[in-house]
Amino acid sequence: MKIGVYVCHCGSNIAGTVDVEAVAQWAGDLDGVEIARDNKFMCSSLGQEQVEEDIKEYGLDRVVVASCSPHMHESTFRVACQRAGLNPYFFEMANIREHASWVHKDRGEATEKAKALVGASVARVWYHEPLFSKRAPVNQNTLVVGGGVAGIQAALEIANAGYQVYLVEREPSIGGHMAQLDKTFPTLDCSACILTPRMFEAGNHKNITCLTYSEVEEVSGYIGNFEARIRIRARSVNQELCTGCGVCEEKCPKIIVDRVFEAGLGYRKAIYRPFPQAVPKYPVIDRENCIWFERGKCRVCEKFCPTDAIDFDEQDRILEVEVGNIIVATGYDAFDARRIPQYGYGRYPNVFTALEFERMTNAAGPTEGKILLRDGITVPESVAIIHCVGSRDVRYREYCSRVCCMYSLKFAHMAHEKPPGATVRNFYIAIRAPGKDYEEFYHRMLEEGTSFIRGRVASVSDATMGPEEDGKLIVTAEDTLIGEQRRIPVDMVILATGLEPRHDSHDVARTFSISCSREGFFKEKHPKLDPIATMTDGVFIAGCAQGPRDIPDTVAQGAAAAARVLSIIGKGEVEIEAATAEVNDLTCVGCRMCIESCPYSAIDYLDDRQKARVNETLCKGCGTCVAACLSKSITLHHFTDQQLVAQMCGAMNALFEMDGTLVPA
Repeated sequence: MKIGVYVCHCGSNIAGTVDVEAVAQWAGDLDGVEIARDNKFMCSSLGQEQVEEDIKEYGLDRVVVASCSPHMHESTFRVACQRAGLNPYFFEMANIREHASWVHKDRGEATEKAKALVGASVARVWYHEPLFSKRAPVNQNTLVVGGGVAGIQAALEIANAGYQVYLVEREPSIGGHMAQLDKTFPTLDCSACILTPRMFEAGNHKNITCLTYSEVEEVSGYIGNFEARIRIRARSVNQELCTGCGVCEEKCPKIIVDRVFEAGLGYRKAIYRPFPQAVPKYPVIDRENCIWFERGKCRVCEKFCPTDAIDFDEQDRILEVEVGNIIVATGYDAFDARRIPQYGYGRYPNVFTALEFERMTNAAGPTEGKILLRDGITVPESVAIIHCVGSRDVRYREYCSRVCCMYSLKFAHMAHEKPPGATVRNFYIAIRAPGKDYEEFYHRMLEEGTSFIRGRVASVSDATMGPEEDGKLIVTAEDTLIGEQRRIPVDMVILATGLEPRHDSHDVARTFSISCSREGFFKEKHPKLDPIATMTDGVFIAGCAQGPRDIPDTVAQGAAAAARVLSIIGKGEVEIEAATAEVNDLTCVGCRMCIESCPYSAIDYLDDRQKARVNETLCKGCGTCVAACLSKSITLHHFTDQQLVAQMCGAMNALFEMDGTLVPA
């Protein structure tokens, strides 16, 4: 056996704590090691070429690289070995950066641990076996889940390249949260004017099947070959007959509060379109509030429909589609301001959330763009905007929601513009304006006369002192710039609520076999090098489903996800990982424990043989089935018992060699 060991300095990331030269010299004396080197940057082209040259010159059978996380560079060195004619699975990587250098301060301890990790890898690589990847064709269709601006952008990019897209949206219309906005910062251009053409294009594109009022219930398969089960909910309106004239909505006698699109400020009928520019243009019957479905009476919409498009008997439909890739762009939920009772939302009528104010200022909103108090008559003369409601607070959401500062500045402009002469105060912790022209927008608000008070608001309460405060709300906050507690009466309070993961994000994650972060946003494969992909190959994430971001970043990420999909489609086939599980038919007892434990549904039960069988194309090599198998009948290639035991023995030998105590491999 001839093993080559390469220890990376990684600049000062590793060498700053670990004595790299000493580790390489020590590794050179291990059994089977033909050559051991240290290198400033192993991942560089020079480092990779050194590995290739040594494989050819010394006839190396195995290669060990001690550097950073395999998650980042294992594939890099596998390819380097393959270029030199060595099977890529004869490579092993020791992570001495995250597991040694970055977690130790003592140089001696870090160096000893690095030796143990290298010794473990050298002992393990002895038992590596040649494995060979398989290739599978790619279905050119794509499933995009979520019809907000991220999903629309991704769908259009792929469709314009000539490929079929299934765009699934659970609401009656695509558009997402952006359709609810009035203006966008920092240009203050009309949100609907930007979005509506894109919505229309997506809804009428020959390569896009727009499935609104629908949800993905189940997904199976693997990259290049997914199968999705989509439930298309009954609209009770025949879309082939409906012209979108709106007569049914006009005649419907049932009026209810619109808590979705109008954020509770406006009303809609039991048969409705969410907004005038909705795509598709067809209405939907809200069966939970329709008089016919409640009491078996009415059917007024049916009587007045000029095309007989109303269909009360329509049932949900199930559509099963085959796709090669999936983009998940399911968006976000706004933080529920009721969770912070001291701000008075839900108790004081003139405390509004950000989304309520957006709808109020929208010309197509419930007040036709007029900024009014909750009575619908009074124009506020003084407005307080409270930043970071639910964000940057360890009691609720510790992260910054990224958009709140900027839309609060936008609100300040609107409050100045629509009730002229109004006094506007922004209560902030820190203004974060990192985007293009964002800082200039902040200075523009200063010039318009907006007051900025730095300090977290303690409470919002009703007036208790003097007739001059009658009917006012009192904002109590510490002004940290002057070091004083301030008590300011205002007519209206706007809460700049943050962005948080959708309430069902964990359920959605399970459907698509992806994972969530601690907060609940979908987790990317790598936060810097691969922020679009997930750990499930072929499933990508975009927009606020991954984390808070503004519209330009959301659009860019939607386009980036589409680019990744197009690159896979362009290849025509994908490589299937070779490190998969295998069932031993001779010892398998057919208990099905492995089937129940597999998170990827990659194991089938053969009734005729009463044995389990692993579908290698679905298997991700996680090893859950190996641990669950009671009869020890499953082997995980590249992570065999022999390899793992040798790895443990190699680590212990390195740690105990100073005492002269060795563990037999």
